[in-house]
Amino acid sequence: MYAVVGCNGCGNLWLVRDPRASETARCSRCERTHRTAKLKRLFESEDRDAAREARAALLAKKRGDSEAFAAVDHVADLERAVEDAGVDDCEYLEASGLDADAVFEAGSRAEGNAGSTRSREEIVRDAVEEAAEPTEEEIVAYATEHGVPADAARDLLEKLTRRGELSESQGRYRAL
Repeated sequence: MYAVVGCNGCGNLWLVRDPRASETARCSRCERTHRTAKLKRLFESEDRDAAREARAALLAKKRGDSEAFAAVDHVADLERAVEDAGVDDCEYLEASGLDADAVFEAGSRAEGNAGSTRSREEIVRDAVEEAAEPTEEEIVAYATEHGVPADAARDLLEKLTRRGELSESQGRYRAL
């Protein structure tokens, strides 16, 4: 069971997993602890994607973007479309006549990583977690230091926020 709940302190909306079984829930924005039984449940569902979609609709309504939200596909459909769109790095390299594994290994050696490569999304997530003040400026600075172009880092921040994996309040980001 998933529930979309709201913080009466800062107005943040977030998902709570199994609200009937947990006694407390912590706001992902202001970190205030709430008694789960007293939280207003704006939506409940057994399906996490349905709860995420409801949260996104509520956030759009709150910001006056209901019409724009209605024109967009369901969150799960958008994620699948993004995964299916374009050509991934391996396909591109192989089609260019290059050995993708050799290219990735060379990149790892050049960056000083013994064999682990992180995606741009992982780097942006790490920036949010590790930043003392997780503002867009600080996150982008961290990401660029780790090889992610500034525009790509900003796009990823926006994408992760739209997907409900990050929240943004007063210019600060937090992982959900």
